[in-house]
Amino acid sequence: MLKFIKHHLDTIEGVEIYPIISLILFFSVFTSMLILVFRMPKKNIEELSNLPLDNDLKNNSHE
Repeated sequence: MLKFIKHHLDTIEGVEIYPIISLILFFSVFTSMLILVFRMPKKNIEELSNLPLDNDLKNNSHE
């Protein structure tokens, strides 16, 4: 099956740019998320980490 796909991709002109674009897009999103997480204040990280544990507070406020 890979030969079938490879044969059709070889007939398309300029197809070699798509893996490069996808790699650059992945790398830029990954690095921007890393920068965002490392620059996030410690207080926000603690609030986000406690969200699964705060389920009881949400349920009581709706009643």
